[in-house]
Amino acid sequence: MLPFPALFALTTTVFLGCLTEVLPAGLLLGMSADLGVSPSVTGQLVTVYAITTALTAIPLTSATLRVPRKRLLLALIAGFLVTNLVIAVSPSYPLILATRMVSGALTGVMWSLVAGYAMRLAPPGLTGRALAVAMSGTPIGFALGVPAGTALGELAGWRWAFAVMALITVPLLVWVLVAVPAVPADPAGHTRPLAASRLPGMRPVLATVALFSLGHNVAYTYIGPVLAGLDAATMLGAALLVFGCAAVGGLVAVGSALDRHPRAVLVSCTAMTATAIVLTGLSGGVHGLVLAAAALWGLAFGGAPTAFQAVTALIAGPTADAAQSLTIAAWNGAVAGGALIGGLVLPLGTSLLPWCAALLVLSPLLFSRRVVLSAPADQCPARR
Repeated sequence: MLPFPALFALTTTVFLGCLTEVLPAGLLLGMSADLGVSPSVTGQLVTVYAITTALTAIPLTSATLRVPRKRLLLALIAGFLVTNLVIAVSPSYPLILATRMVSGALTGVMWSLVAGYAMRLAPPGLTGRALAVAMSGTPIGFALGVPAGTALGELAGWRWAFAVMALITVPLLVWVLVAVPAVPADPAGHTRPLAASRLPGMRPVLATVALFSLGHNVAYTYIGPVLAGLDAATMLGAALLVFGCAAVGGLVAVGSALDRHPRAVLVSCTAMTATAIVLTGLSGGVHGLVLAAAALWGLAFGGAPTAFQAVTALIAGPTADAAQSLTIAAWNGAVAGGALIGGLVLPLGTSLLPWCAALLVLSPLLFSRRVVLSAPADQCPARR
């Protein structure tokens, strides 16, 4: 049986990290007006966060491999408390930007830590489900946390949204202290992330992670203009809500299949995402098709990050904590890259964005069979 109290504490940690990363997007206008900068400049608070996570995940994870996992987890949560509190009270945009960089560095270590922690807490044969439970904080953050934080920002001001995130960390620290068992530092702490990248099958999987995230973010970042180009701009809110709710369902479905069919899950998430993006472009603005595409997209996306981390862990074995930092760096680097590529394609026409995004998502499967074949075979045993 899974240790749900401990796993739910990890879920809340992931929820907090996800919300800290993306919430400024929902508070953009209020923050811009209060800080006296343009919305585009305020938007860099998200971009810089993602870039910092990508750049620091590998070196910081490498530096902390020998730190006991529970002690490191508590330190990261305390870091979120401090950084969100500083942002809540700071009148200075440069200080907030610098603080966001610190938060981004914390998040890179957090993603690597939580994935390995959850799998090490699970009994044999249930590691995929444990990982799915822990990582459910991400789709819950998108589906519920971001809308709630945005609403709070509109009602009480954007600073209160960050203050509430800081307050959440206080009971979370107590929860982790009480409910999460201590586990030792990475038993393969001598194995550095770059060494893990040379494991058989790791590089093709990392390429899949990067291209999937790149394609997803090309389309997702500019979904508003894409729908506007289809005369369906009024569907944006409903489509994002359906996407978020379906993402939760996708994670549940992936969690039940990962331990038995990790390769099939990996390929399915990739193929379904590309199909949903293309369906969005072909929907013609028909409301039912737009919502159906959003549901399929969310279903695939909800399970994809967990599938990538699970496959990474299966390939890496006892070096999983080190290897996870590679996945995090690839994913977050592609977040920023997807926004950049989408911005370059957008002036050429919104109709091109879905096709460009789908091609990026599918390209590892279309052009390199090694990406599929190097993933663990179906029904391979989960290694702890």
